[in-house]
Amino acid sequence: MMMRKNCSTQMARMGAELIRMYQYALVLAGLTALAQPAEAALFPADTITDYYEVENIALPKGLTAEVGGLDVLPDGRLVACFHRGEVMIYQPKTKTWKLFAEGLHDPLGILAISPREMLVMQRPELTRLRDTDGDGVADEYQTVTDDFGLSGNYHEFAFGPVRDKKGNLFIALNLASNGAGIFPEVRGQLDTLGRPGRMYATVPYRGWVLQLSPEGKLIPYASGFRSPNSLGFDAAGNLLVADNQGDWLGTSKLYHVQKGKFYGHPSSLVWKDGFPDINPLTLPVARLDSLRTVESVAFPHSRIANSPTQPILDATGGKFGPFAGKMLVGEMDSPYLIRLMLEMVDGQMQGACAPFLTGTGLQRGNNRLAFAPDGSLYVGQTDHGWVGNRGIQRIRWKGKVPLELADMKLTATGFDLTFTRPLDPAQARELSQYAFQRYYYEYHQAYGSKQFDKQAVPVQEARLSADGRTVSLRLAELKPGYIYELELGRLRSTTGQQLQNRLACYTLNRLKTDKSTAARASNP
Repeated sequence: MMMRKNCSTQMARMGAELIRMYQYALVLAGLTALAQPAEAALFPADTITDYYEVENIALPKGLTAEVGGLDVLPDGRLVACFHRGEVMIYQPKTKTWKLFAEGLHDPLGILAISPREMLVMQRPELTRLRDTDGDGVADEYQTVTDDFGLSGNYHEFAFGPVRDKKGNLFIALNLASNGAGIFPEVRGQLDTLGRPGRMYATVPYRGWVLQLSPEGKLIPYASGFRSPNSLGFDAAGNLLVADNQGDWLGTSKLYHVQKGKFYGHPSSLVWKDGFPDINPLTLPVARLDSLRTVESVAFPHSRIANSPTQPILDATGGKFGPFAGKMLVGEMDSPYLIRLMLEMVDGQMQGACAPFLTGTGLQRGNNRLAFAPDGSLYVGQTDHGWVGNRGIQRIRWKGKVPLELADMKLTATGFDLTFTRPLDPAQARELSQYAFQRYYYEYHQAYGSKQFDKQAVPVQEARLSADGRTVSLRLAELKPGYIYELELGRLRSTTGQQLQNRLACYTLNRLKTDKSTAARASNP
């Protein structure tokens, strides 16, 4: 009987203890539930779609919507040209399209002069389209210039035009590809010294950027390009051209293009005045390397861009978000755009690039860009010979500022990172939030390049500015001729916003010193 009584007493005590544990668990669950709304308010799971929205533009039935060029008229109407030869005008108020011109050959750029006049860069020429009777349809097709060669090779694309403040127009010409030959009859002089190689230039000015003066003279401006898919100007009027990875380009690049300079692909040198009558591919790589002007920005392959396209200035004055005055670049292979953060160091442009608008619903194939008067951005897509999609999308900023890396500038000892919002101070000072590695791509004839001399670079100090927006990083090493890739941690703002993009890559060509002198890039 005593054993039964003791057993009953123990069971009663155990039951009471279980009840108390259950009640305690309920209290904890209640406290957790009460805490969750406050934590969610402090650390919201915000995404880029809270800040930007994407609209798909409906296109006419039967149209092959491979976009070759975009521009916007002052009244807000969109002008688009398509690979199959149409030029059309879109009225966003009524969401309707009207055919302006047709029958063009692979047009890959358009500049709207007025509602009744357009310049279109098609494969054989730069063409002026005019609506002379005001019926909304071009009835005059005029050759502006065709003073460059055509061999019939499929890869001889032509890009542009863009116009500078003095009225000069600039166009860019692709090299031909050894994936196909040339026709028995060509336009312009034929020079077989330009034929060897994976990409070649048997007719004039393939692989060149050309300048067309207001008087109509076509001038060879700069050489050394492979596939310069479009051009653009920054806020200071500097001409920028993006080129695509391939032979002599270890990765895709952005160039600051200046008159008379050579940018690396040797085939175009055949058409340089005074160049000896030799195959330029026979020159030693070291000699070619000494002649070239290096890129301002390298786009690491498969990390940032595989096929960059049009550079465009955000001149909206803040209507497109917190990046006014900065450059954007299209990207064919990825569902995002690229933001540039450029600076001048010892007279040479260099800087960083970062993915932008990842996760907004933007498609791949982002070939052409044009800002509308309201600050929205039209993006034209193509899959014509590339990875991509077809169509046109319109991106609008919703008015709220996301947490993003706004700028990345070189210092004598590291980098200053400026963000769009003040950072959480404790997080911002943690060295573990900043992971750097550096590497370079080799300049050589082979297609593409692996990353050479890839090494981690420790961060030794992180100082936060008084306004909480700029973090000054001191690195263990800075070495010219390398790309410094930064992977940011899960930083948050003081209001709990999360960092939208965590990757940035800075092309370090020249160093800054405390005396503001510079050391020049030189790969091993």
